[in-house]
This record gives sequence, C-alpha cells and structure tokens, in this order.
Amino acid sequence: MLPLLAVLAFAPAPLTPVVVRGFDHFYNLEYSEALAIFRKAGEANPADPQIDNHIAHAILYNAMLKAGALESELVSGSNAFLRRERMNPTAEEQASFDNAIAAGFRKAQARITANPRDAAAQDSIAVTYGLRANYNFLVRKAWLDSLKDFTASRRHAQLAVDADPGFTDTKILLGLHDYVVGSLSWSYKLLGFLAGIRGDREGGIRIVEEVSAKGLNNRNDAKILLAAIYRREKQSAKAVPLLEGLIAAFPRNYLFRLELAQMLGDLGEREKAIATIDAVADLQRRQAPGFTKIQAEKIAYLKGNLLFWFDEYDKAIPELERAVAARDRIDLNTGLAACLRLGQTLDLMNRHREAIAAYQLGVALAPDSEIAKECQRYANRQYKRNRIV
Repeated sequence: MLPLLAVLAFAPAPLTPVVVRGFDHFYNLEYSEALAIFRKAGEANPADPQIDNHIAHAILYNAMLKAGALESELVSGSNAFLRRERMNPTAEEQASFDNAIAAGFRKAQARITANPRDAAAQDSIAVTYGLRANYNFLVRKAWLDSLKDFTASRRHAQLAVDADPGFTDTKILLGLHDYVVGSLSWSYKLLGFLAGIRGDREGGIRIVEEVSAKGLNNRNDAKILLAAIYRREKQSAKAVPLLEGLIAAFPRNYLFRLELAQMLGDLGEREKAIATIDAVADLQRRQAPGFTKIQAEKIAYLKGNLLFWFDEYDKAIPELERAVAARDRIDLNTGLAACLRLGQTLDLMNRHREAIAAYQLGVALAPDSEIAKECQRYANRQYKRNRIV
C-alpha cells in the first residue's frame, strides 16, 4: 500500500508516544484520526519539519485510499503503476498538502543552512521532496516535476546517510529509488540515468530488506513495500509472512488482508485465498472496526478476479456483475477493472455480445482512461487468454 516514488522516512530518534499513536491510526487506514494527532503534535513542536511530513503523508494517503491507489496492482505487472488513473483530491486537501510541504521545506532548510551536515534535517527534506514527487506523479501527472523531486529526494537522503551512516531508516529511500529505476523500461530508465540514478533492482531490494530488519521507525514501511515488491518479482511466498505480521499488528487495516488473499492466489492456494476474501466480507457485513470503509462490491470484484484466475468463470461472473452494477459508487480504478474483467470472463465463455456490453460500460465510465481503451479493443476483437506454460 505504498506509492513507488517515495516512502516516509523518519529521523533515527524514537517517535514520541503521541506520534506513535498517530501512526497506529495511519497504518490502520484511519487517516482523519492520524491527521488530527499529527496536527496537535505540530502545535506542540512547531520547529520539527518531520511532523509537517507526517501531515502531508496522511493527506496524500487518504486521497490515494479513496482513489483505490493503495493496492499492490500499483506495482504489479511490467510498469502498471504508470497507468494509474488521475487522483482528484479536494481543493482543501490540495491546499493542506501544499501548506505542509512548504512548512517542511522551510523548517528543514533553515537547519541545513545552519549546519549542512545535520543528518536529521537532510533526512527530513528528502522525505518532503519524496512526498511532493508522489503528489506530482499521482495527482498532477506532472512527470518532469516529479522526476526533479524524485532526484532531489535521493540526493538529500544520500547526504543524510553520508553525515550519519547510522541512518538506517533513510536508506529506504535509496533502496526504493534504486529498485524503481532498475525496474523501468529503457525509455523511462533513460530519464533516470539523465537524472543521475542508474538503478539497481536487486540492490534496491537488499536495502529495503535491511531496513525491514534493522530500521528503527521505518520497519513497517519497509515490510509493506517489500510485500508489494515481492509480488511484482513473482516471489509471493516471501510476502505472506510479512503480511501476516502486519495483519496482527494492524488488525483494522483491511488492505493487508486483501493483499494476502492476492498473494495466496498467486501461489495457487485457492482455498486459502478465497477464505481470506470471505473473511473480509464477513467482517464488512458485521461492521467490524476498520471494515466499514470498504464496500461489499469492491470485495466482490476482488473475489471475482481471483475466481477468474482460477478459471472458475461461472462463479466469477456474478461477483463481477455485482461490482459492475456499483461502478458509479466504488472507486474509479475498481469500477473500470470490474467492467474489463467481466467482459473478458464473458468472452472466455464465448458470450461476446454480452461481453461487448460490459466493455462499453467501462468505456462510458472513463472514456480517456487506459483501461477504457483496452475495453474498446476487446469490444472490437474478442478477448483470448494467453497462457504462460
């Protein structure tokens, strides 16, 4: 449930109990509660730039959650994260994010001006650049601005580690940057090379693994990131224990359970995967703490998608139809994916006329989106599933 361009890194000092409480809400997807705590912490510590980063982080992730942009599909496939639909935060969210970013820059830069080897300040400004890179990438779709911030984030993270090699937490930014650039196609990697980042996929993974084992405050971020990376690298077995630990630590976070179901599906463990999805559906029906935010129709899409991959098309269709019927109420990414997957499932059952109707619903939902273009392509030519032996 992390964006690719940056994760939040903290100074090596232990977090205060108040901030720890804020992050318990944060990792349980309770961003409003986390934001209220971070703002109070900012009032008590007005000179601390990291608290402004916490505020910006919570605002960004809340917008991502509403847009359906925290699932691991963001990093699965070749470069699937480049196809994510534009997010639309409110004007108030945008202003609050921009204000927090400006405050973070101002406070960290004042400390760096006084002492360029202030590792904590270098770390803080690296995070601020990284958060803005994410926002430029996911919200504004300002690719070049995002690349500039991405590069600046790495530069300051390296300065923090050079000033204090004990900054293990900050290394997560370096590892993530290496992994991202190392995973890009050559056309995108060229931009990274020109920005001074050559990329090292395997090296990046090793650094993130180090932070997950030895980090002080970024250990959970590293575990979340590794789970997504392992899935992308087709090493889902490594992700399962990470997710099980995160579920135990943050039981109100439904995304961890949904991610676990997908990892189990990747491993061919059909019964465990479906049982995990059904458990989420049961918690949602019972309105368990943390599960009131997820819609039953989104769960239906995820179950239908799992059944699709297990070739159980007749069972997948009613789940996918339920999601498609709610396409205007669930997040755009899920709505589009449900239309596409329903059409593909019907095509595989040689019901192309019905499939066309499903594809057309996807096109109507967001005509200019990449998934809509894919729907249109299959509406014109029946979908055939390619098998990899």
